[in-house]
Amino acid sequence: MKRAKIKADMNIKRWIGLIVGLIVALTVAVPALAQTPACARTVTVQEGDTLTAIAQRTLGDAAFYNRIVDATNAAARVDPSFSTIQNPNRVGVGWKLCIPSNSSQPTSTPTAAPTRVQPPPSLATPTPEDEGGVGEVESFDGEALTIEYLRRQNYPAQSLVIKETLTPGSNYNRYIASYISEGLRIDGLLTVPQGAKPATGWPVIIFNHGYIPPAVYRPTERYVAYVDAFARNGYIVFRPDYRGHADSEGEARGAYGYPDYTIDVLNAVAAMKNYPDADPNRIGMWGHSMGGYITLRAMVVDPDIRAGVIWAGVVADYPDLLTKWRRPNNLPAPALSQARRWRVLLQEKYGTPEENPAFYASISANSYLADLSGPLQLHHGTADASVPYEFSATLAEQLKAAGQTYEFYTYARDDHNISQGFNEAMARSLAFFDRYVKNRR
Repeated sequence: MKRAKIKADMNIKRWIGLIVGLIVALTVAVPALAQTPACARTVTVQEGDTLTAIAQRTLGDAAFYNRIVDATNAAARVDPSFSTIQNPNRVGVGWKLCIPSNSSQPTSTPTAAPTRVQPPPSLATPTPEDEGGVGEVESFDGEALTIEYLRRQNYPAQSLVIKETLTPGSNYNRYIASYISEGLRIDGLLTVPQGAKPATGWPVIIFNHGYIPPAVYRPTERYVAYVDAFARNGYIVFRPDYRGHADSEGEARGAYGYPDYTIDVLNAVAAMKNYPDADPNRIGMWGHSMGGYITLRAMVVDPDIRAGVIWAGVVADYPDLLTKWRRPNNLPAPALSQARRWRVLLQEKYGTPEENPAFYASISANSYLADLSGPLQLHHGTADASVPYEFSATLAEQLKAAGQTYEFYTYARDDHNISQGFNEAMARSLAFFDRYVKNRR
């Protein structure tokens, strides 16, 4: 009897312990679940994005970036496909973010507003096979890549057409404008300073963006802080949407196997020369990554581009593009149908650089630096995992040998977007444009 009573007491205590433990677990879990905001949608971070820019376009207010931080970190605790944001200033290209509904309230202590995106090395700008490359095509004419071909084309005087008026910036107006390039309507983001126009018109910066997948490209997204910095400082900024991007007509065939994007930019310069608010004698050009490749080519074709600034540019000659720009080891090889890219097509038709050095010199802007239209400023991070730092360093030496005016700034351990040195690089870029474009005599 006594033994049975002891056993019954032990069973009762065990059940009481289980019930208490369950109550405690529910007490902890239920509030935690209640604090986990649902994702109204998800967003993948793209090159040039910041949390504030993403908050502005998804939640309607840049100050709500903390809501995205809270929601994403909460989602990451239950779904590893979401990224954990430890520092709002350092989010990476390719990260999956949770966008809460507008009614969601932030739960964390506000932090300093984030500045630039810092892509992780494995998720940086798409690889050479993807960035501005060409797929398998029926026709391929490498002669159209030559600098002489670009010089022979006609870039007629024309007018920009305002298609849409956007919400203005802090001290400038914003529009979507269009022009014609090889019979195609090309759109672009146009900013115009407010206030009294100078007697000769506002100075201009043609803004050549880097590679963004054409299917997801939007003219008012990415590079927001870059455009804003130039626009706020008294420049007209025109950022062409290369053919096949957003609402621009034509096919996005890529930059390195076709002249299309460079021709689009040269026609943008021609249109800007006729724009009533612009000074046709004060036009500069800025380019990032693939946009740097376009900028260098444009500056050895059009003598009216007064100065250029290139960040992390694809500015090597074609022999180096073929041999020194390769897919990182941690990325999968392209599928067989994607394998015939610009490098393969070039070498199949024209041989290797060793076999046909004259042809590869003819398609490389580096061979024409004596004809550069104006001073050039270069910026590159030494930890760039997308475009080799060596490309800019080599171009700097080539500019020196050609007797050209140039500046070359190195950013130790910085990435493809110069995320850590962004403010310094932007200040240097503005000072350079002020010296050689805005204050040109």
